[in-house]
Amino acid sequence: MNRKKFLSSVSVLAIASIKGSSLLHASQSLKKIPLVDTHQHLADLVRFGKGWTSPPLPGNYDMKAYLEATRNVNLVMSVYMEVGVPIARRQEEALYAIEICKDKTNPTRGAIISGDLNSPEFETYISQFKDSPYIKGIRYGFRSIADMKDPHVIKNIKLLGQLHMSLDFEISPAWLPSMAKLIKTCPGTRFLLNHCGNADPRAFLDPSSISGKPNHDAKKWIAAMKTLAENENVVCKISGIISTSSGYPKTAKTLAPGINHCLDIFGPDRVMFASDWPWCLKSNKLEEWVNILKEIVKNRPYRDQKKMFHDNAIKFYSI
Repeated sequence: MNRKKFLSSVSVLAIASIKGSSLLHASQSLKKIPLVDTHQHLADLVRFGKGWTSPPLPGNYDMKAYLEATRNVNLVMSVYMEVGVPIARRQEEALYAIEICKDKTNPTRGAIISGDLNSPEFETYISQFKDSPYIKGIRYGFRSIADMKDPHVIKNIKLLGQLHMSLDFEISPAWLPSMAKLIKTCPGTRFLLNHCGNADPRAFLDPSSISGKPNHDAKKWIAAMKTLAENENVVCKISGIISTSSGYPKTAKTLAPGINHCLDIFGPDRVMFASDWPWCLKSNKLEEWVNILKEIVKNRPYRDQKKMFHDNAIKFYSI
């Protein structure tokens, strides 16, 4: 090979090497999945005062603190979740959430506010937000199984669907079958099951490796979750499980069984990542929770991982 051909071949190899490096870099970047946090609590004690809530650690959990907590997880958007302010200040909290959503210097693009489905004033209250692009629905704490059968409650749940709003709920595992019946009666409303259906990781672990008794039976919980998931208008938030109970280390190994059941039961199109910050701090920092969850799902198809961490939330909330 003469000198000219040699230099030419070296140049080709160099260019190929650069291209290969770029492709490798692109591949690595692709794996850094963008996150949408569908359960962002802001316990702003400066704004709403003290005494109405008890975050797991001392501090003020406002937007500044949230941005600091999420700075290393590639967060792109979030959805504000009501924080149980006093009833008299629910209206103020809703306006506070809208104010946050309008501020484009933060990632919040939608909000779930508090609302009482039992209240005779519920329709008036929620209808004021029907044209808001930011209020996406409410979260409601069911008080009993009888509450789930109340005609007035059911009427207001159906109203949410008519207003294109959703209903977040968190209930005891023992109430899951009753909730499945309620959801079936309201096919026009979308529901979000919070915190992995309150799965207790201890139920899926070797009893000799934990302390304390699980909050539910594993087989009964799985059966109830499958019954709930038969309704296509309900999705499951992958959250809360990291702080449900104590007496064992919070690792990918101990949390994987409960989380994998949720992912398999609801499927890749009906699960969403949620931080539950700052209440996740009962056990781990937000970044640690994200890393544990990524470790658990690392062998699932990338497209399914991205659906859970990002795509499903974008589509569900239209953000």
